[in-house]
Amino acid sequence: MIRIGLLGDIGSGKSYVARKFGYPVFNADNEVSKIYRKNKKIFNKLRKILPNYINSYPIKKSEVTAAILKKKSNLKKIVKIVHLEIRKKMNRFVQKHKNKKIVILDIPLLLENKINKKTDILIFIHSNKSDILKRLKKRKNFNFRILKKFRDIQLPLDYKRKKSHFIIKNDFTEKTITKHVNYILSRII
Repeated sequence: MIRIGLLGDIGSGKSYVARKFGYPVFNADNEVSKIYRKNKKIFNKLRKILPNYINSYPIKKSEVTAAILKKKSNLKKIVKIVHLEIRKKMNRFVQKHKNKKIVILDIPLLLENKINKKTDILIFIHSNKSDILKRLKKRKNFNFRILKKFRDIQLPLDYKRKKSHFIIKNDFTEKTITKHVNYILSRII
Protein backbone atom coordinates (compact mmCIF):
# COMPACT_ATOMS: atom_id res chain seq x y z
CA MET A 1 0.00 0.00 0.00
CA ILE A 2 1.19 3.49 -0.88
CA ARG A 3 0.49 6.15 1.75
CA ILE A 4 0.24 9.70 0.44
CA GLY A 5 0.49 12.51 2.97
CA LEU A 6 -0.73 15.95 2.00
CA LEU A 7 1.06 19.01 3.36
CA GLY A 8 0.39 22.71 3.00
CA ASP A 9 -0.96 25.82 4.63
CA ILE A 10 -4.35 25.99 6.33
CA GLY A 11 -6.89 26.60 3.57
CA SER A 12 -4.53 25.61 0.72
CA GLY A 13 -6.99 23.01 -0.57
CA LYS A 14 -5.55 19.78 0.86
CA SER A 15 -8.97 18.19 1.40
CA TYR A 16 -10.14 19.07 -2.10
CA VAL A 17 -6.97 17.63 -3.64
CA ALA A 18 -7.26 14.52 -1.43
CA ARG A 19 -10.69 13.69 -2.86
CA LYS A 20 -9.41 14.09 -6.44
CA PHE A 21 -7.10 11.07 -6.05
CA GLY A 22 -10.08 8.72 -5.98
CA TYR A 23 -8.69 6.58 -3.16
CA PRO A 24 -9.74 6.30 0.51
CA VAL A 25 -9.03 9.55 2.41
CA PHE A 26 -8.36 9.89 6.12
CA ASN A 27 -9.45 13.45 6.92
CA ALA A 28 -8.19 14.41 10.38
CA ASP A 29 -10.32 17.58 10.58
CA ASN A 30 -13.50 15.52 10.09
CA GLU A 31 -12.31 13.02 12.69
CA VAL A 32 -11.64 15.81 15.22
CA SER A 33 -15.22 17.03 14.71
CA LYS A 34 -16.51 13.50 15.38
CA ILE A 35 -14.36 13.25 18.51
CA TYR A 36 -15.82 16.51 19.84
CA ARG A 37 -19.36 15.28 19.11
CA LYS A 38 -19.12 11.63 20.17
CA ASN A 39 -16.12 10.81 22.38
CA LYS A 40 -17.01 11.18 26.07
CA LYS A 41 -13.57 9.95 27.17
CA ILE A 42 -11.83 12.79 25.28
CA PHE A 43 -14.38 15.26 26.68
CA ASN A 44 -13.52 14.13 30.23
CA LYS A 45 -9.78 14.47 29.57
CA LEU A 46 -10.18 17.94 28.08
CA ARG A 47 -12.51 19.04 30.89
CA LYS A 48 -9.95 17.86 33.44
CA ILE A 49 -7.10 19.92 31.98
CA LEU A 50 -9.24 22.90 30.89
CA PRO A 51 -12.08 23.07 33.46
CA ASN A 52 -12.65 26.80 32.91
CA TYR A 53 -13.42 26.26 29.22
CA ILE A 54 -14.64 22.75 28.40
CA ASN A 55 -17.98 22.39 30.17
CA SER A 56 -20.53 20.80 27.84
CA TYR A 57 -20.84 17.53 26.01
CA PRO A 58 -20.79 17.28 23.07
CA ILE A 59 -17.86 19.67 23.10
CA LYS A 60 -18.73 23.05 21.63
CA LYS A 61 -16.27 24.53 19.18
CA SER A 62 -16.80 27.90 20.87
CA GLU A 63 -15.44 26.47 24.14
CA VAL A 64 -12.35 25.10 22.39
CA THR A 65 -11.87 28.45 20.63
CA ALA A 66 -12.14 30.38 23.92
CA ALA A 67 -9.52 28.12 25.53
CA ILE A 68 -7.12 28.55 22.61
CA LEU A 69 -7.52 32.33 22.48
CA LYS A 70 -7.02 32.74 26.23
CA LYS A 71 -3.68 30.95 26.50
CA LYS A 72 -1.24 29.67 23.88
CA SER A 73 -0.38 26.58 25.91
CA ASN A 74 -4.03 25.48 25.84
CA LEU A 75 -3.79 24.67 22.12
CA LYS A 76 -0.82 22.40 22.76
CA LYS A 77 -2.72 20.65 25.57
CA ILE A 78 -5.72 20.07 23.31
CA VAL A 79 -3.57 18.84 20.41
CA LYS A 80 -1.69 16.44 22.69
CA ILE A 81 -4.90 14.75 23.82
CA VAL A 82 -6.82 14.86 20.53
CA HIS A 83 -3.95 13.76 18.30
CA LEU A 84 -3.38 10.58 20.28
CA GLU A 85 -6.95 9.65 19.36
CA ILE A 86 -6.40 10.80 15.76
CA ARG A 87 -3.34 8.54 15.51
CA LYS A 88 -5.42 5.55 16.70
CA LYS A 89 -8.20 6.35 14.23
CA MET A 90 -5.67 6.73 11.40
CA ASN A 91 -4.10 3.37 12.23
CA ARG A 92 -7.55 1.72 12.16
CA PHE A 93 -8.28 3.46 8.83
CA VAL A 94 -5.00 2.21 7.31
CA GLN A 95 -5.68 -1.31 8.61
CA LYS A 96 -9.22 -1.25 7.20
CA HIS A 97 -7.89 -0.23 3.78
CA LYS A 98 -4.74 -2.39 3.80
CA ASN A 99 -5.78 -4.06 0.53
CA LYS A 100 -6.12 -0.74 -1.31
CA LYS A 101 -3.35 0.35 -3.64
CA ILE A 102 -3.25 3.86 -2.13
CA VAL A 103 -4.59 5.74 0.89
CA ILE A 104 -4.54 9.51 1.31
CA LEU A 105 -3.68 11.09 4.66
CA ASP A 106 -5.17 14.55 5.01
CA ILE A 107 -3.74 15.39 8.43
CA PRO A 108 -2.77 19.03 9.10
CA LEU A 109 -0.14 18.15 11.74
CA LEU A 110 1.22 15.07 9.94
CA LEU A 111 4.90 16.01 10.29
CA GLU A 112 4.55 18.00 13.51
CA ASN A 113 3.09 15.00 15.38
CA LYS A 114 5.38 12.52 13.61
CA ILE A 115 2.45 10.53 12.22
CA ASN A 116 4.13 10.00 8.85
CA LYS A 117 6.40 7.12 7.90
CA LYS A 118 9.65 7.40 5.95
CA THR A 119 8.04 5.53 3.07
CA ASP A 120 5.10 7.94 2.77
CA ILE A 121 4.89 9.99 -0.39
CA LEU A 122 4.53 13.61 0.66
CA ILE A 123 2.79 16.13 -1.56
CA PHE A 124 2.90 19.85 -0.82
CA ILE A 125 -0.15 21.86 -1.84
CA HIS A 126 0.99 25.37 -2.75
CA SER A 127 -1.62 28.13 -3.00
CA ASN A 128 -1.36 31.90 -3.17
CA LYS A 129 -1.79 33.52 0.24
CA SER A 130 -4.45 35.90 -1.08
CA ASP A 131 -6.48 32.96 -2.48
CA ILE A 132 -6.16 31.14 0.83
CA LEU A 133 -7.33 34.14 2.84
CA LYS A 134 -10.32 34.71 0.53
CA ARG A 135 -11.38 31.08 0.95
CA LEU A 136 -10.84 31.07 4.73
CA LYS A 137 -12.96 34.21 5.20
CA LYS A 138 -15.87 32.35 3.58
CA ARG A 139 -15.72 29.62 6.23
CA LYS A 140 -18.30 29.63 8.97
CA ASN A 141 -16.82 30.90 12.26
CA PHE A 142 -13.56 32.11 10.63
CA ASN A 143 -11.32 33.70 13.24
CA PHE A 144 -7.99 35.23 12.20
CA ARG A 145 -6.55 34.95 15.73
CA ILE A 146 -7.29 31.20 15.82
CA LEU A 147 -5.72 30.82 12.36
CA LYS A 148 -2.55 32.50 13.63
CA LYS A 149 -2.39 30.24 16.70
CA PHE A 150 -2.66 27.13 14.53
CA ARG A 151 -0.04 28.43 12.12
CA ASP A 152 2.28 29.09 15.08
CA ILE A 153 2.33 25.39 16.04
CA GLN A 154 2.99 24.22 12.49
CA LEU A 155 6.37 23.68 10.89
CA PRO A 156 7.41 26.35 8.37
CA LEU A 157 5.90 25.92 4.90
CA ASP A 158 9.36 26.02 3.31
CA TYR A 159 10.38 23.03 5.43
CA LYS A 160 7.27 21.10 4.39
CA ARG A 161 7.89 21.99 0.74
CA LYS A 162 11.48 20.71 0.95
CA LYS A 163 10.36 17.44 2.59
CA SER A 164 7.81 16.80 -0.18
CA HIS A 165 8.27 14.50 -3.16
CA PHE A 166 5.79 16.47 -5.29
CA ILE A 167 4.34 19.98 -5.31
CA ILE A 168 0.88 20.81 -6.59
CA LYS A 169 0.34 24.46 -7.46
CA ASN A 170 -3.32 24.82 -6.54
CA ASP A 171 -5.13 27.52 -8.50
CA PHE A 172 -8.45 26.06 -7.28
CA THR A 173 -9.51 24.82 -10.71
CA GLU A 174 -10.51 21.21 -11.29
CA LYS A 175 -8.54 21.01 -14.54
CA THR A 176 -5.24 21.95 -12.88
CA ILE A 177 -5.71 19.62 -9.92
CA THR A 178 -6.74 16.69 -12.12
CA LYS A 179 -3.64 17.21 -14.27
CA HIS A 180 -1.32 17.25 -11.22
CA VAL A 181 -3.03 14.24 -9.60
CA ASN A 182 -2.85 12.18 -12.81
CA TYR A 183 0.83 13.05 -13.21
CA ILE A 184 1.65 12.02 -9.63
CA LEU A 185 -0.32 8.79 -9.93
CA SER A 186 1.52 7.93 -13.16
CA ARG A 187 4.85 8.38 -11.37
CA ILE A 188 4.09 6.36 -8.22
CA ILE A 189 1.93 3.43 -9.42
